[in-house]
Amino acid sequence: METKNIMIVGVGGQGSLLASKLLGRLLADEGYDVKVSEVHGMSQRGGSVVTYVRFGDKVYSPVIDEGEADFIVSFEKLEAARYAKHLRKDGKIIVNTQQIDPMPVIIGKEEYPENILDELTAKGVHVDAIDALSLACDAGSAKACNIVLMGNLARYFDIPYEKWEQAIEKCVKPNFIDINKKAFSLGYNN
Repeated sequence: METKNIMIVGVGGQGSLLASKLLGRLLADEGYDVKVSEVHGMSQRGGSVVTYVRFGDKVYSPVIDEGEADFIVSFEKLEAARYAKHLRKDGKIIVNTQQIDPMPVIIGKEEYPENILDELTAKGVHVDAIDALSLACDAGSAKACNIVLMGNLARYFDIPYEKWEQAIEKCVKPNFIDINKKAFSLGYNN
């Protein structure tokens, strides 16, 4: 199998590291060689967080260069636009429609760009937009946006649903498993 590349991008505190851990665990359990690389940036201050997940028969490097990502899972719209250049021509961006204002917007120096997703689509990018925040709240916790997005991503993989649930059970604290399974289901079926 040729190497597949997934970028998980977001803002610090959104759970991108748990999402990459879940994805890495699932893919390793499926027998793939998996490399995960985390770039935290200013994650504790709400800055950009990027995780690379690469898998296949043999993976030599965890880094995904521009034009190589098969999927970008974005926890926020502006982050989707920031990393779109990494997407390969036939790749897909799965994006949470939530808007999180970066510091320059918060302090009034800049304005949050309008119509980000429409602009990406106009450039020929396949955008799968989902209101992950609402679905996470429906599951029982706003913090489950990351797992809603993993559920949406799972639809593009030929890995049985039960295997994803098993990975959730292995990666999430026991008292949060039910909420996360529900969040995954809502993302998968939306």
